[in-house]
Amino acid sequence: MEFLLQVKNATNQIVMNCADIDIITASYAPEGDEGESPAGFYLKIKINLLISFANLKKFYFTDPIPCLRDLWRFPWKSSSSGGVWSRRDGGNLGFKATDARRAFPCWDEPAIKATFDISLVVPKDRVALSNMVSFKFSIFHSSLAVLVRIYTPVGKAEQGRFALEVAAKTLPFYKDYFNVPYPLPKIDLIAIADFAAGKVTRFITALLIDPKNSCSSSRQWVALVVGHELAHQWFGNLVTMEWWTHLWLNEGFASWIEYLCVDHCFPEYDIWTQFVSADYTRAQELDALDNSHPIEVSVGHPSEVDEIFDAISYSKGASVIRMLHDYIGDEDFRKGMNLYLTKFQQRNAATEDLWESLEKASGKPIAAVMNTWTKQMGFPLIYVEAEQQEDDRVLKLVQKKFCASGPYTGEDFPMWMVPISICTSEDPSCAKMQILMDKPELTVVLKDTKPEQWVKLNLGTVGFYRTQYSPAMLESLIPAIKDLSLPPVDRLGLQNDLFSLARAGIISTVEVLKVMEAFVNEPNYTVWSDLSCNLGILGTLLSHTDFYEDIQAFVRDVFSPIGERLGWDPKPGEGHLDALLRGLVLGKLGKAGHKATLEEARRRFKEHVEGKQLLSADLRSPVYVTVLKHGDSSTLDTMLKLHKQADMQEEKNRIERVLGAIAQPELIQKVLTFALSEEVRPQDTVSVIGGVAGGSKQGRKAAWKFVRDNWEELYNRYQGGFLISRLIKLTVDGFANDKMAAEVKAFFESHPAPSAERTVQQCCENILLNAAWLRRDSDSIEHFLQHPMGIGP
Repeated sequence: MEFLLQVKNATNQIVMNCADIDIITASYAPEGDEGESPAGFYLKIKINLLISFANLKKFYFTDPIPCLRDLWRFPWKSSSSGGVWSRRDGGNLGFKATDARRAFPCWDEPAIKATFDISLVVPKDRVALSNMVSFKFSIFHSSLAVLVRIYTPVGKAEQGRFALEVAAKTLPFYKDYFNVPYPLPKIDLIAIADFAAGKVTRFITALLIDPKNSCSSSRQWVALVVGHELAHQWFGNLVTMEWWTHLWLNEGFASWIEYLCVDHCFPEYDIWTQFVSADYTRAQELDALDNSHPIEVSVGHPSEVDEIFDAISYSKGASVIRMLHDYIGDEDFRKGMNLYLTKFQQRNAATEDLWESLEKASGKPIAAVMNTWTKQMGFPLIYVEAEQQEDDRVLKLVQKKFCASGPYTGEDFPMWMVPISICTSEDPSCAKMQILMDKPELTVVLKDTKPEQWVKLNLGTVGFYRTQYSPAMLESLIPAIKDLSLPPVDRLGLQNDLFSLARAGIISTVEVLKVMEAFVNEPNYTVWSDLSCNLGILGTLLSHTDFYEDIQAFVRDVFSPIGERLGWDPKPGEGHLDALLRGLVLGKLGKAGHKATLEEARRRFKEHVEGKQLLSADLRSPVYVTVLKHGDSSTLDTMLKLHKQADMQEEKNRIERVLGAIAQPELIQKVLTFALSEEVRPQDTVSVIGGVAGGSKQGRKAAWKFVRDNWEELYNRYQGGFLISRLIKLTVDGFANDKMAAEVKAFFESHPAPSAERTVQQCCENILLNAAWLRRDSDSIEHFLQHPMGIGP
């Protein structure tokens, strides 16, 4: 390796980033002289590399040797035949976020950009790919002057067609949206057989779609992944964050615009409603904790970088950009983005630079507004009550910090500048008033609003806040849920706000269960998905009681009508969302022990296994989870056989995610042992263990013991990446007593995991919150469930 430097100021040393590399020799050449060894040079540097010299111009490293510590750090190993280092092994360099230093000594920081000339010695039967054309690719100049290709494992080329088509639609969309061309001459999408972390890595399942065997959710996931990663060519590569504090500029923006892109390519997906369920509410759940963090967070060590690749940077970042886009308006937002990308292309930028460009384009106080969202953690709860004055409705709004632990009681008074939209039943899809709430309390007057009209805040669930209505206002909104006059995304937002208020102890859980009964006529997939998720959270909580079966009966009552309407087989004219809804509802009913669903699932599973009638891809997960939940050792053995026979990684992952549904203790242990076997890719082990922990109370205890007993192996495998945090969260988040919180805390004090330190704190906080919720509401929930009023239209 050779580095050519321009030394502008006198110095006698340089510090480079370097980790886990053995340096054999090093030399430098001042002013083109022959190389000589630098004074004070050390071999086998583990953290930083210190070189002392005089009059440096060039210096060389001879044969730096990366340490192949394990599968997860540099260099990534990839096997396309499913074995370990099989005959068709490949390699792919994973430099995100601070792993370039594991490949060679360098300045591994966002603001220190460099160009590289790379030479590779490659066997004749292999293909070497880079993001540039250094390897003399032949370039096909399309109308974009960009070549778009996809590389897949041998024999799976046709499965790459969908992702290729999405990429071909995405690049011109971004070019038009930013009014900035794609900065490179070509783009390759690569379906790598094994990889470890984040969206960019799990490409074997995030790029390949089999028309016959891939489910609808997989197609949607591929579209989102392609949209996200291609957005980084502008936000991340063309303009790079100045320092890790501004990580969210890369990830939050890409996580927002991936939805904008998919909505453009596939409007039938209703993807923005799904955004609210998948990103917006997920971010609010995390950000309501005392152990959350601001979007912009100071970073001083590589382990801290890994820790902030979380729902705050991605999902809250995307949510506040969505709110900002709505506040500014699309036209001015696009103008501002063009100013930003043009000014800082091939350079680095900070959050303030983006605000300056958007402020210039819109004329609005962007920095003042957005600093309240990015520099402080948390978000507000807006309490609203109404009073009718003749033909007008007077609203009183009060904002306070929303806390998962209940009403905010802190001595300080955090405040946000909140863009608020208000609609009425006169036109539920259009804002009657838009305001910027820049003070703790605000009174607004809605002119010409009749007494019988309902009023709702946060049209489209765009503002990043929770809303608590006065009892009278909430009661007036219930008929709008039943008759569907409230738009789907607003029905979802209303229900999710109520559920979060109940978890926090601000209202009663019974009040939410009563509102859930109003969704009996609900046709929308994403609304049902969010309801299902919240009932799942409540079910996990009540698994610690002796009336767990009662909540399962409630689930059967709520989901049975929509299950009967949908049936098992697609009807003419159905589309993407109908397929997603059918899978969701049947899986929910099956797990809850709905008799007719269980019987039909067993019949179809038997025919599938015997090869008489293969299950459609969209029905496999609900059928698999149903038969496993109510199955025995024979069922599990059959499922493991299907896993072994599966050619598609999507099918293997589908099976791995549901194995934890098995109920018997000895079979739970068998699944956990399987998780660490060579049958499961190391990056997928976490999903198997997490599935066990989420499958039952017994599974949760067994998974936690398994993680403790195998901690050394698991930590060595996943340390420093996001998977260690995911493993911890999936394993312990469902506990609900103070003793378990203390046990989890004590274990990680004696078995530290630096990159997951905040995750451990959040999990302990969640366990204590669950325990408080159970103590507070279990008696009233039990009484409600055991004295049902009946669900009807």
